[in-house]
Amino acid sequence: MIGGGPVAVTLDQVAEAAGVSKSTASRVLSGSSRVSDRTKRAVQSAAERLGYRPNRIASGLRTRRSNLIGLVITNLVNASFHTITGVLQQRLDECGYQVLLCVTDSDPVRERRYLDMLLDHRVDGLIIVGTGENTATVQQVSAAGIPVVNLMRTPDGTPGDSVMAGDRDGAELAVQHLLGLGHRRIAFIGGPPGVDSGRDRYAGFAAALTAAGLEPEPDLCARGPYTVPFGAEAVMRVMAADDRPTALYSANHEATFGALGALVQLGVRVPEQLSLVCHEEAPWFPYWHPPITVVDNGARDLGELAAEQILRRIDSRPDHGEPGPEGVGRLIRVGSRLVVRSSTMPPGRPG
Repeated sequence: MIGGGPVAVTLDQVAEAAGVSKSTASRVLSGSSRVSDRTKRAVQSAAERLGYRPNRIASGLRTRRSNLIGLVITNLVNASFHTITGVLQQRLDECGYQVLLCVTDSDPVRERRYLDMLLDHRVDGLIIVGTGENTATVQQVSAAGIPVVNLMRTPDGTPGDSVMAGDRDGAELAVQHLLGLGHRRIAFIGGPPGVDSGRDRYAGFAAALTAAGLEPEPDLCARGPYTVPFGAEAVMRVMAADDRPTALYSANHEATFGALGALVQLGVRVPEQLSLVCHEEAPWFPYWHPPITVVDNGARDLGELAAEQILRRIDSRPDHGEPGPEGVGRLIRVGSRLVVRSSTMPPGRPG
């Protein structure tokens, strides 16, 4: 014991116990196929018996690879982010990478701290759902030779590829569905205009109304942060209009959870008194009473494509670590689809 702790087992000790050279033991433990099965079994058995743990930091310095990929994400309230995170962890694990998950709660200061930490750890790649407030730091990450994939948001000036949802098209599908049922007073709850999804979903909402000869009504539109309390406050606000809406398109997924609670609190019957469409699927939406009509943004596809892009960028780096030509970042967009359930109906028709 040294300093009250166990002495670390060295590679020399493993090699001696297995009866092989240090270089042979190193090749076995690094996964090389250039050793016999007998030698491989002997080294692995010795390492397990002695409790040997490789020094990943030293190995990373030699190979210029950490086998770590940073995932910076704003929250895990959003069901799409849950799905995306699960897909990324599984897919990247299958390829030999571990995911360092960093949840920022949309705090730019915390996000900056996480980005600095990932840069210090020389991660092999970065996937980010960003706040848009740390573009300079993301540029530093990219300049250090770490590939970047922006997911669901592309702040101006951010380097790397982007994997985006079809937010504007999805919003148009939602509003066209409500218009087709005969609704004309349609309320909107959405994210802030400075974020891609907030901006694009409102644009789709407004475009669908304009195509039908209507315009968004200010007292029926609420745009704000991706939080549950905002959703509750927004519902209270739009439902307090002198001429209440007959339909609501909730385009801020996190706020939807607060909106649903507020509708229950107000005693608003869905869909008899208010038809409801929510953006982004959640596992329990089909089982809500009534089951909720949603715009499905293809969360699994978003996760798969983000994994594919970061792996492609990592593999294309010269010497797997030296800064290389990033090239023009690719923009990949996943289409949205409308899933019609029982939360929508024509206005004024008994349920």
